[in-house]
Amino acid sequence: MKRQLILSLVSAMALAACTIGPIYQRPAMETPANFKEQGNWKPAHPAEISNGEWWTIYNDPILTGLEKQVIVSNQNLKAEEAAYRQAVAAVQLAQASFFPTVALDGSGQRGKTNLGGVQNSLSLTADASWAPDIWGRIRQQVEAQQANAQATAADLAAATLSAQGTLAVDYFELRAADQLQRLYHDTVTADEKSLKITQNQYTVGVVSKADVAQAETLVDTIRSQEINVGIQRSQLEHAIAVLAGRTPEDFSIAAAGNIPDPPVVPTGVPSTLLERRPDIAAAERLVAEANANIGVAMTAYYPDITLSGSIGYAAESLGNLLKASSLVWAVGPQVAETLFDGGARAAQLAEARAVFDQQAALYRQTVLTAFQGVEDNLAALRILEQQEKVQLKAVTEAEEATKLITNQYLAGTIAYTSVVTASTQQLGDEQSELTIRENNLVASVQLIEALGGGWSADSIKDAGKTN
Repeated sequence: MKRQLILSLVSAMALAACTIGPIYQRPAMETPANFKEQGNWKPAHPAEISNGEWWTIYNDPILTGLEKQVIVSNQNLKAEEAAYRQAVAAVQLAQASFFPTVALDGSGQRGKTNLGGVQNSLSLTADASWAPDIWGRIRQQVEAQQANAQATAADLAAATLSAQGTLAVDYFELRAADQLQRLYHDTVTADEKSLKITQNQYTVGVVSKADVAQAETLVDTIRSQEINVGIQRSQLEHAIAVLAGRTPEDFSIAAAGNIPDPPVVPTGVPSTLLERRPDIAAAERLVAEANANIGVAMTAYYPDITLSGSIGYAAESLGNLLKASSLVWAVGPQVAETLFDGGARAAQLAEARAVFDQQAALYRQTVLTAFQGVEDNLAALRILEQQEKVQLKAVTEAEEATKLITNQYLAGTIAYTSVVTASTQQLGDEQSELTIRENNLVASVQLIEALGGGWSADSIKDAGKTN
């Protein structure tokens, strides 16, 4: 009879089980139909990203090899991956509450009675308790932990994308430093030829010692600048080594040729950005976690019901311990309800709702910042493309001016100061053109990063879920 009563009670509680709390909906966020800064502008070198390996669009084997090392060896990413495993373990811990707790206890005692006799007491007992999830507290705790695990998985993806983007930027800045050193070297070579001519002219009395001094100063100034570039290049090489999980001591990148043109992926429409940025996905999952925690706080207003039971043996001798006559058992439910807590439950619920509002605001801010990042880099690429066309024209004009002025100097019609001025102007224009190309590459990397680097929110849907 008691067994039937208990089974009936359990069945009734299972049928009555419900989930207390608000139904989750992603915070509303208005998205524009198109990116403002794109307009009718089309990238000069469109490219598609395959399998998330966005760096391959630059067709640089060295960069590709370095990016793969980042995924495997970067210590910050290893820490993020460990954080994800912690989040998964927290899900498993929450899920364990769905099941009963069973413990086995054995004891033995020997002592004297008041009459001087000896009394033995032996017991072997199995205890079990189970708190059925009638109000959905455990389900919402699991839901909160799963949302947190998904957010942590997205954090790992965001950290990976950031490390990859930083490495690409450092790599292209290093290549720009290589190009700048080559520019200085070529300029020094040309100026040394001019210095030789000036020295010969001074020897035959055509020009003054001042012209030779100016030519020597120009050569040494540019040579000094060439040497100084080595500081930036070395620091960039060291930064890349650390990003790739290597020590700077055993890492080096040989100087290479020209820096590549910046290919850019199609941007798509702004609404798709919500599913393509890992930081947005992480922020949204934290909102979902906060929503589930509101439900957890609400269940505190309902009674806690626990089913417990024990079965075992108790006897005075080991030989009688496991006999049917020594069998003892107990079973029954326990109900606990808080009648007064000084407003603690209300405060906890208010706190949970405030956390939800906070996370919703942070989510919207993350989306707005993401839109800004895309717009900023679209504007940069569009304007830099226009600037580069003008700057290339300026470089061509400066080269022509230097040739004409040098010929006039050799003909003895102008002073050497004019050659110095023209040469300095040409070098400045060439440096500006190189800086524009470098900025163009950096903006292309940052745009790809702002667009999510080919990532998809679908990749974290199963994060934290266990079989």
